[in-house]
Amino acid sequence: MGDVHSFWIERDVLNQKLGGGFPSGSLVLAKGASSSGKSITCQRICFGLLENDVSVTYISTQLTTKGFIFQMQTLDYSIAKHLTSGRLLFIPVLPLTQKIKPRSNFIHRLIAAKSLFTNNAIIIDTISSLISHSIDKQKTTDLVNFLKKTVSFEKTIILAIDTDMLDPEVMNLFSSASNIYLELKKNLEMGDLRYTIFVNKFASTQTKVTQIIGFLIEYRSPTHHPDDQQLRIRYYDMKNEAHYKR
Repeated sequence: MGDVHSFWIERDVLNQKLGGGFPSGSLVLAKGASSSGKSITCQRICFGLLENDVSVTYISTQLTTKGFIFQMQTLDYSIAKHLTSGRLLFIPVLPLTQKIKPRSNFIHRLIAAKSLFTNNAIIIDTISSLISHSIDKQKTTDLVNFLKKTVSFEKTIILAIDTDMLDPEVMNLFSSASNIYLELKKNLEMGDLRYTIFVNKFASTQTKVTQIIGFLIEYRSPTHHPDDQQLRIRYYDMKNEAHYKR
């Protein structure tokens, strides 16, 4: 693996907690149940990559282009300049996933869409929505082999997976192939929704990585006006750091 793709931004410490960034040529898996914080984590990483001059393709099964821009604005992640410059390629597939017709060819269509994998980083949020109707062991193997081949060209691929949608055997194929394996969970504590990132695997780095990272999604109003509310993610440690080595 070559360079590290940093997603550092001044306002939070997520990049520092995750080893200073993802090494190029990494297959990153972010799995969790529905509403466990996968999408907001992908959006945070996407913005950080863009701010550090890493080109990104973002494939969303949940948001339209307008919805994505609004969501990023709500988080105070300004992406307009990245969209206009071409550094960010946003691909909404929400209309496709809502159609009733069979979607058995989604995996082969994804593999054939080489133009989606030309940027430095590719985020698919969530890949389980794309492939849940066309999955079998052979197709999963074909997809995993394609992803591993793609990252061998120094691409970083980040896959968000909804654990409620895929068979455990299929999940194991993805987790075994991943270089970085994150698991997200959500709990209600004292009336607050608290999210947790468990770092199950972080290969090809000897920097410090925090094993368990907690975060809250808070509302803030820079102007103290109710119509000017923004979301802000606050990260905090839940366990001491550990060294992940080759």
